[in-house]
Amino acid sequence: MHELHRPRINQLQRFLFKIELIQRRDKKKDGNFMRVRGLAAMQAGGPLVPYEFERRAVGAKDVAFKISHAGICHSDIHQVKEEWGPALFPMVPGHEIVGFVSEVGSEVKNFKVGDRIGVGVFIDSCRECEPCKSGLQQYCDKGMTGTYNGYERDGKTVAFGGYSNGFVINEDYALQIPSNLEMAEVAPLLCAGITLYSPIRYFNTGPGKQVGVMGLGGLGHMGVKFAAALGAEVTVLSHSESKREDALRMGAKEFIVVKNPEDLKPHRRKFDLLLNTVSAQLDINSYIQTLKINGTMANVGLPDSPYSVNAGALVDGRKSLTGSMIGGIPEIQEMLDFAGKHNITTDIELIKADYVNQAYLRTVASDVKYSFVIVTGKQIGRAHV
Repeated sequence: MHELHRPRINQLQRFLFKIELIQRRDKKKDGNFMRVRGLAAMQAGGPLVPYEFERRAVGAKDVAFKISHAGICHSDIHQVKEEWGPALFPMVPGHEIVGFVSEVGSEVKNFKVGDRIGVGVFIDSCRECEPCKSGLQQYCDKGMTGTYNGYERDGKTVAFGGYSNGFVINEDYALQIPSNLEMAEVAPLLCAGITLYSPIRYFNTGPGKQVGVMGLGGLGHMGVKFAAALGAEVTVLSHSESKREDALRMGAKEFIVVKNPEDLKPHRRKFDLLLNTVSAQLDINSYIQTLKINGTMANVGLPDSPYSVNAGALVDGRKSLTGSMIGGIPEIQEMLDFAGKHNITTDIELIKADYVNQAYLRTVASDVKYSFVIVTGKQIGRAHV
């Protein structure tokens, strides 16, 4: 998830959130709510610790499910550290969530008890604007409702994420998981996977197309897998020779080590599409030179400071510089179905709940191949972090 997803939290909302927590703490247990256990950051930059809280009651269109696995996205760390603006604490992160349906509302049509289910970066949207009606809920004119660190559409129910053992979601914002895929390996598809799948599909990637993937991390490795499965010739551009073997195993045909702009000169006008997954500063102009005439660089990473773009690099060949942010519900489901058909999942390190804080440190240090996924369920309840 990107910084653009971050919720706008003002001081009044923080005050109301504290009042709600006090009311919940003081009232007697209400059987209409789902009592769950999770991992929460109690303050900005604090460690994740065991935390009990309530999900909303299951409504007519809601699906309740037991979470089996939750992926760790780098954006979870940004929000726990409050690096993307004021945040709500306690915060239960997690927007790469998979599990098994435990209860359905009276009007639910697409899920039944026992089904596989997934939830990604958002849990609702206005449903009325043109983007929502077009299946582009991530670009909702009124703002999508993030899976955590914000309020649900009613403006008062706090949204808690997937580092927990239970979840409630409106079925219109839930995803069906193909039966042939490993659940743990599916979880990061719901953020990292769709973040790459969306621009790859939008720009008509397929046979005969040359696709470059900048960076081979949690995002980049999904770009390689999806583009290769669609028949494109994929090249990975990386600063690390150590990732060559992985890149070729995932479907890349070529691997270019880039230590300085000179390394890119032999590849002028090579790519139809460049997928920039890097969130660090780089000389973007030297990469633009590797685009063919009418080629496109799609940015899905977010560096801390703006790129300096030379207009001349774009006009020389009618090149385009664009961005992309996750996908809407129809496209996420399309991605999952495609992944099921082609047996595509993420490369992960599976961890127990009591390892999450160490996993955060390793993620920041880029010491993971290629995503961490937490075993939740009973594990989350026994965590002593």
